[in-house]
Amino acid sequence: MAKIAYYIFVIPLSYLPLVVLYALMDVFYVLLITLIPYRKKVIVQNIDRSFPDKTKKEKAKIKRLFYRHLTQLLAESVKGLSISEQELKKRITVKNPELMDSLYSKGKNVLLVSGHYNNWEWVILAQSLLFKHEAIGIGMPMTSKFWDKKINQRRSRFGMKVVHAKNYKEALTENKNQLKSVLVLSDQSPADSMKSYWMPFLNQDTAVLFGAEMMAHQLNYAVVYYSLRKVKRGKYEMELFLITDNPSEKSYGEITESHTKLLEKEISKDPAFWLWSHKRWKRDVPTDLEGLKEKQRTAFNEKFNL
Repeated sequence: MAKIAYYIFVIPLSYLPLVVLYALMDVFYVLLITLIPYRKKVIVQNIDRSFPDKTKKEKAKIKRLFYRHLTQLLAESVKGLSISEQELKKRITVKNPELMDSLYSKGKNVLLVSGHYNNWEWVILAQSLLFKHEAIGIGMPMTSKFWDKKINQRRSRFGMKVVHAKNYKEALTENKNQLKSVLVLSDQSPADSMKSYWMPFLNQDTAVLFGAEMMAHQLNYAVVYYSLRKVKRGKYEMELFLITDNPSEKSYGEITESHTKLLEKEISKDPAFWLWSHKRWKRDVPTDLEGLKEKQRTAFNEKFNL
């Protein structure tokens, strides 16, 4: 069934002009806000908890605009399966590429950190076209092996190397002479609340993935946060923010706090473009949160001699 859907439906759709895909998704948008409200309960709950001071009308507007964004994102993701290199370069640009150029000239590998905000799929596709570093993306495999293989093949066709989170060290040790930029989307819900970094995020205690900070200290990678802003429908501008080019100078939690707060700032400014349908807050807050934090801080400092 997956093969039939991919070859008979999805791939042919991807060759349609983007304007046609948007028109099709406009119909889907109407269905989402009327007959089939996708994950409405999750979306409403996430928005309610994140913006307790907003009115019911303001929250409803965020939900409606998110559904609009989600359908456009779906159109762009389908188009991304066959989009040409030339068209992709026109649709995603970098405001300050000199930051990555400078790190490259200094011989620095980079962790490129952000979240599921605006069109992250096009970032995965375009990363190797935007920067001189070898592009590597770290993620978890999809449930369907067929879809996982096909989607990652498409994601990789311009040079991105997609690797499993459990095997990333292997990929990073290959071709050591080539500087790397490793894409990490750090706003997923962690698998283990006891191994997470806990901090306030969108007005609630939140478990945050700590992998980017650990990698930065272990590998001595510079950390750059990228912001992706929608210029207009189908066009995006990336802006880069240097968190550190020397992780050893950063204390426990500082890197994680920095990139998470930058994402929070973006979401608070334009909330509709974040992935509200994700079950972001499904981990329970540990009973002795302060004790856990102190234990984690001590172990981190001992590991990295801080």
